[in-house]
Amino acid sequence: MSVLTLQRVKICGITHPDQGIAIARCGATALGFICVPSSPRFITVDRIADITTALHPIELEVQRSIDRIGVFANADLETIIATVTASHLTGVQLHGTETPDDCQRLRAALPELELIKAFRIRDRADLTSSAPTALPAYTKVVDTLLLDAYHPDQLGGTGQTLDWASLEAFTPERPWFLAGGLTPDNVSDALTRLHPTGIDLSSGVERSPGDKDLHRVAQLFQALR
Repeated sequence: MSVLTLQRVKICGITHPDQGIAIARCGATALGFICVPSSPRFITVDRIADITTALHPIELEVQRSIDRIGVFANADLETIIATVTASHLTGVQLHGTETPDDCQRLRAALPELELIKAFRIRDRADLTSSAPTALPAYTKVVDTLLLDAYHPDQLGGTGQTLDWASLEAFTPERPWFLAGGLTPDNVSDALTRLHPTGIDLSSGVERSPGDKDLHRVAQLFQALR
């Protein structure tokens, strides 16, 4: 896949309204908000709502829609529904140990929202395992997959890259995001080797967790051009 045909660019871990607006103007098709209280990128529901409300005039300005994705990890269904409703999200990303049944329950409760399931990939076997909570078990119950680097303690935003060689033959039934250690410096290399529908960056365009470096964001979109 050429970088010119990449469909989606998601910048995750947004915490500052002015940065979210600037990143949307730069070319991001989706903003991600971390709804995991233990994360250094955690953002409150009220603050998410401030940003999502501010995006409406930006969408008119840039003449495209901007997805608003809430990232959860092992949250109960009621919490997810309440957050989605209050902060006007268009999608939910599950980044914990949620089962396919959990995904089906969420789909039934929020049928209009995009449902993304994230996976921390250690090796090629994780892509083909027949285990009940391995990636193949989710392809019928979610809209989009997200592949992140494995870390034993952290759910994401580690800055570690995946083993891209293990993904070169990855052709899932669903659209998918490539995440894990992407930066303006390596994104072109990644996209010459892999064929994701979209990319997801967080630490690769940050000064510190939750504080985005707009110069790095601009470099990213320059690399994608």
